Amino acid sequence: MALPPPSAEPNSTAPVSVVVVDDSSVQRRFARMVIDGDPGLALVGEARTGSDAIALVERLRPQVVLMDLHLPMMNGIEAIERIMAVRPTPILVYSSFVDGDDRENAAAALAAGAVDVMAKPGAPDGGPANLEQYAESLRRRLRLVGRVKVITHPRARLGGAGAQLSTHRLRRPAGAPATEVRRSAPAPVPLATTDSGLTARRVKVIAIGASTGGPQALATLLSELPADLESAVVVIQHMADGFMEGLAGWLDGLCPLPVAVGSSGKRLLPGTVTVAPSGLNLVVHDQLRVTTEEPPRSQYHVPGIDVTFGSLADAVGAQAVGLLLTGMGRDGAAGLKRMRERGAFTIAQDEETCAVYGMPAAAMAVDAVDRQLPLGEIGAALRQLTGNDGAAT
Repeated sequence: MALPPPSAEPNSTAPVSVVVVDDSSVQRRFARMVIDGDPGLALVGEARTGSDAIALVERLRPQVVLMDLHLPMMNGIEAIERIMAVRPTPILVYSSFVDGDDRENAAAALAAGAVDVMAKPGAPDGGPANLEQYAESLRRRLRLVGRVKVITHPRARLGGAGAQLSTHRLRRPAGAPATEVRRSAPAPVPLATTDSGLTARRVKVIAIGASTGGPQALATLLSELPADLESAVVVIQHMADGFMEGLAGWLDGLCPLPVAVGSSGKRLLPGTVTVAPSGLNLVVHDQLRVTTEEPPRSQYHVPGIDVTFGSLADAVGAQAVGLLLTGMGRDGAAGLKRMRERGAFTIAQDEETCAVYGMPAAAMAVDAVDRQLPLGEIGAALRQLTGNDGAAT
């Protein structure tokens, strides 16, 4: 199969080293062709089981691991947990077990410590032109993920809990009230500075943009918001098509607030987290009504953070808080600046706690940020801004 040359992008002098983990020889061969077609990537090893992958990563210390989830003897989610315990390495999940009815596995993989997820192309996508386009997308993801800073992941402390691949979507038991599936909010964490300078204000909407490394940061941040929060929360997370419902379901089980994917005609509701849907931009109008719109062909990141932030600047103005978390690129910087110019309070995650200090750095560069804070202090800052100094149980 003839694959297209990779697009020109800034690269380090040395290629990004990759280990491929897949029990299918056909898929490993495809991955090999993709990687060999990019001078910015170098295949240094292949494994067909989760246990072999752990040993190979320990020995070769690659910059990125491309991993399937359906592996013999040890599934991919457990392998991710073990790798993040013994040799923290950026992992790109590449699997048919993160799509369709199994898409909640994407959230499980991210929770275990993976940086990003991609679905393998299915039979309808198998034409030569589509495969070539997919190959270029995979190359781009590998180059990006290979630059991500990772640390030992908390799930690695579970000590071989035997994580299982799910074969059905996350669902709340029929008729069960939300309080039966939510944990209580944690005790408030005070800001590190004694004089924070933050005073409570009228906040209709808290808008959060995130990209690479975002799901873990969102889980940390949203779990620190009180169950009686009177502000609406909207989340714009860069993620491939089909994964957003799984992400929302995962966050819904972790946070005191209900989490759901937004759709046209609905409104942002107080005390509710609305996640922008896959493949569409989410636009906020007067009275917090939302619509979803097809992105222009020129838009690289979908859903677009700038689009939602810009619409909030017009619809809500000073009664909003804008927040930009970890992520590659510049999406969100212009929108956050527009929010600040309309009187909103704006926050960016600091470099030390970001997986990728790209979007927050871009926002800092254009003077779009009122406060730059470590991830662990942002929840406390939001509680102060909204007047929720104590966390509800």
